[in-house]
Amino acid sequence: MNPAGQIKPLAGMYEGMGLALPRVRLVEPSLVPEPYRRLLVHRQDMTPTLEAAHGASLHLRVIRHTVSEELMDRLVVLELDGSGVAVEVGAIQIHLARLPDLARVSVLAMQEPFGAILRDHGLQHSSEPSAFFEIAPDALIADALGTNGVAALHGRASTIRDARGEILAEVVEILPPADTRGRH
Repeated sequence: MNPAGQIKPLAGMYEGMGLALPRVRLVEPSLVPEPYRRLLVHRQDMTPTLEAAHGASLHLRVIRHTVSEELMDRLVVLELDGSGVAVEVGAIQIHLARLPDLARVSVLAMQEPFGAILRDHGLQHSSEPSAFFEIAPDALIADALGTNGVAALHGRASTIRDARGEILAEVVEILPPADTRGRH
């Protein structure tokens, strides 16, 4: 299967910026190396997973976004509150029309991670990972995560659904190398 098809939100962002997508290789969940496996291979949202792993709340830094009446696409960095350390770069396509009004307003404000908005608004949902991958970081990803010279990073693609099974968002999440997260 074409890896770009498995990571559509990221591929779409790159296409929109006129950039070539970095090399991506799909990886079986059992072959994702630690510490990435414990941070990626599960059915929970990444926001609370990363908050628990780092002992801090996260805030959003938006690199790029597009919005229409129905959809918001954004390329973001999740950073630790207080230190500003990047713990994830992500691309997400959010179905705005499927969100309650107050949650939609929070998404459009572009201040909080999507997982935090779902939690704060008490929206029942599920997170369904669909692919795990290794990616060769280009300058955009390396700059976003504040790292250089790393040959490969790990990530996942997933679909977030509401309680009725409707897709709320499709997301691609890439983690920095273990040594820049301060946790091994």
